[in-house]
Amino acid sequence: MVKLRSTALVKGFRQSAPYINTHHGKTMVIMLGGEAIEHNNFPNIVNDIAMLSQLGVKIVLVYGARPQINQQLSLNNIATPYHKSVRITDEHALQIVKQVAGELQLEITARFSMGMLNTPMAGAQINMVSGNFVIAQPLGVQDGVDYNHSGRIRRIDYPAIHAQLNAGNIVLLGPIASSVTGECFNLSAEDIATQVAVGLRADKLIGFCSQQGIRLDSGEIVAELLPNEAEQHLRLYVEQEDILSGSARFLRGAIKACRAGVPRSHLISYKDDGSLIQELFSMDGIGTQIVMESIEKLRNATINDIGGILELIRPLEQEGILVRRSREQLEQEINRFIVIDRDSVTIGCAALYPFVEESMAEMACVAVHSDYRDGERGLALLNAVKQQAKSMGLSKLFVLTTHSIHWFREQGFYESDISSLPVTKQALYNFQRRSKILVYNL
Repeated sequence: MVKLRSTALVKGFRQSAPYINTHHGKTMVIMLGGEAIEHNNFPNIVNDIAMLSQLGVKIVLVYGARPQINQQLSLNNIATPYHKSVRITDEHALQIVKQVAGELQLEITARFSMGMLNTPMAGAQINMVSGNFVIAQPLGVQDGVDYNHSGRIRRIDYPAIHAQLNAGNIVLLGPIASSVTGECFNLSAEDIATQVAVGLRADKLIGFCSQQGIRLDSGEIVAELLPNEAEQHLRLYVEQEDILSGSARFLRGAIKACRAGVPRSHLISYKDDGSLIQELFSMDGIGTQIVMESIEKLRNATINDIGGILELIRPLEQEGILVRRSREQLEQEINRFIVIDRDSVTIGCAALYPFVEESMAEMACVAVHSDYRDGERGLALLNAVKQQAKSMGLSKLFVLTTHSIHWFREQGFYESDISSLPVTKQALYNFQRRSKILVYNL
């Protein structure tokens, strides 16, 4: 009998399973610049987007064509100056733009229509739909400059897009749109992606650029930015006269999208195979997220939080769910706690007690206000405690619980016995309370 070994594939698949469930049925707007389309990694990006569609993600794909347009304009000796970072598109340039955009639309559609032979999506039927979902209007004349056939969005047919997404189709939008008078206008792909994400109330806006997110001078990738922080990085691009780069264009759109209600915008690299999958299906991700500013904050507790924690945990202590803690004990152990506060009201808490010699830590006093238990705040507390324990170099996390056994098991904990506890904790175990012991391998 052959004994099967646990492999990296099996481990990775198991770790990605929760994200498969999380993303199912969600709406994502993906922005692909022309640079990504002409890169040799583009076929892999297509495969990954197709896989997302097959996993039940509703996808709007917005493509740009800047480098391809520039190349054709150069070959035809057509100059198109910019004003306020917008290309001035005259009649001759418009013909080139229409030709390039049309060719790219056909190329992208063909990629998704190949039957995915010899790819991870072999045999999948991917339906891609294009149409007049976006109606344009001219930018007109600004500062005495006539933008001619450069335009902006007048309206978007969101019900029609929703209908296609609900039918399981990928909606493909390009940088050319018609007006109510039948004219064609050259639009910004970033503007289209941003407005579509906001109008659809998308769960994510995803952009591809040449580097893996926003990189600091030290070379470190910034994992998460609030809109105000993203604006600081955008100003750096402006100062460096790099406002037309993929990163700058995406940041500008992501800031608007987040402030208008799109929960998360992700910036990843089109050069690295699997960036999209690693960003969406792993805990740490790989690129930069721009996230909504929130009135809720998860932070380390201070002495000023004692009253709020007591008010939160007292009802659970009275029900026997938590072991009773005195104010004096909380004051002594407050540095062990993290809290979630919402407008200065404590709505969640948890504590971490390390046992360094055994390379273990206890997660204790986990509580979420009854009015806020539907928003995965318990999971946020757990993830924060995990990160703290990992930063201490510990290898295991354990909990003692009488009521939340199934929840912890759903998060990857497994039941164990008293012998798995640190020696000092074994001596304190309450046999009358008979708490279940659950362990998590960090």
